[in-house]
Amino acid sequence: MTEQMTKWQVVAASVMGTSHSKRSQPCQDAHCWRLLPNGVLAASVADGAGSATLAEVGAKIAVEAVVETICGLSEMLPEDDSQWQVFLTSALQVARAAVETEAATRGVGARDLACTLIAVVATPELIAVAQIGDGAAVAGDNQGSAIALTVPPCGEYINETIFLISPNAIETAQFHVRREKMAHLAVFSDGLQMLALKIPEGVPHGPFFAPLFRFSAQVQDESDAQQQLESFLRSPRVSERTDDDLTLLLASCLSSEPPEN
Repeated sequence: MTEQMTKWQVVAASVMGTSHSKRSQPCQDAHCWRLLPNGVLAASVADGAGSATLAEVGAKIAVEAVVETICGLSEMLPEDDSQWQVFLTSALQVARAAVETEAATRGVGARDLACTLIAVVATPELIAVAQIGDGAAVAGDNQGSAIALTVPPCGEYINETIFLISPNAIETAQFHVRREKMAHLAVFSDGLQMLALKIPEGVPHGPFFAPLFRFSAQVQDESDAQQQLESFLRSPRVSERTDDDLTLLLASCLSSEPPEN
């Protein structure tokens, strides 16, 4: 009997919000992901600060640094939750250092590259998440339930958040390890929070995620799926409720039989 292999199937997109389009600003969101041969998914989402002049640069550097760091350490994945926090903290630290280095190279302050950051490692058996600032990560089980992995922090003011370059950002980051075989994963920037979550509790809105999880599980062509996801994020259903940049990364854990020798 052949043993089934389990892997993550991913579709992701970042699109410019209508407010940025009107002001001729670039999309300041970024995402990055990579699938590894051992069934591990490394993924990251960042949202550049609207007030930062090079926010899109900081977001891109941060997500790429996180994924590269996770991939470089993927042969030595942690066993317990405290080790996972150390593991993900190191990825956040590398990302912060990369942003600060880029700022120094450009002769600007690190605040000009400010961004939020979510880092995720997903295996067939668990999902580990670290988060600085807003946005969120949500998992879906085989029964169709959406489960919060992280919750956007609620500051005193509606648009208040913490950024990767903020003092104590890494020390106060959220960490969560879900030790359960999950069927689906969604990671998104704060532009989708009002649609995807019940605020301020941060409880996932099931009817929002159910069709998205079905969509990600049925992807046949990655390029076509990305175009469909971009179309959804630009649709009136979404754009009429948020004018911010939007990033959504969806992953479904699929099983398949390996080819016979």
